[in-house]
Amino acid sequence: MAATNRSGSRLLRLLKHRRWDVTDARRLLNPAALQRLAAQVTASEAGHSGEIRICVEAGLPLSYLWRRAGARERAIAMFGKLRVWDTEHNNGVLVYLLLAERTIELVADRGLNHQVDAATWARVIAGLREAFSQGQWEPGLGHAVAEIDALLRQHFPLTGERQLNELPDAVVILG
Repeated sequence: MAATNRSGSRLLRLLKHRRWDVTDARRLLNPAALQRLAAQVTASEAGHSGEIRICVEAGLPLSYLWRRAGARERAIAMFGKLRVWDTEHNNGVLVYLLLAERTIELVADRGLNHQVDAATWARVIAGLREAFSQGQWEPGLGHAVAEIDALLRQHFPLTGERQLNELPDAVVILG
C-alpha cells in the first residue's frame, strides 16, 4: 500500500509540473512587467557592488521530479547555471520562483549570506508569498528587489570604484 501511495504522489507531482509551462509564467509577468523588473535591477545595481537575478520556472525538469528533488536544489543549480556565484565580491542573490509548487527560494552568495541573518531572508520570502497570494506578482518581486537592494547597499556600498554589471539584469523565464 505504501509503495502505491508513493507512486501515486509521484505521478500527481509530475502532472502538476507538466500542467504549468512558460506561457503561464508569461501570463503572470508580461513583457512590460519583465522590462520594468529588469530596469529596477539595473537601477539597484548602480548603488552597490552586488548582483541580483530573478528566475521564474513553471515546473521542474523531469530529471528533478524523477529523483524527488525540490525547489531548493533547483534554485541552487540555477544559482550556478546563471553564474550568480561568480561575482567579484561573492555578493550575488538569486530570487527563484517555482510556479507549479508556488515555492520561493532566495539563494545568496557567501559574501552577503554571512552578513544577513536567516530571519531577514524569511521576511523577504514572507513578503513575496503575501504579494503572490493576492496575485501581485510584479509588485511582490519589485518589493523583494528593493529589500535586497537595501541589504546590498548596507553591506556592499560602492566606495568610489566603477560598478561593472557582471550579470544580465533580465528576468529569466524557464518552461
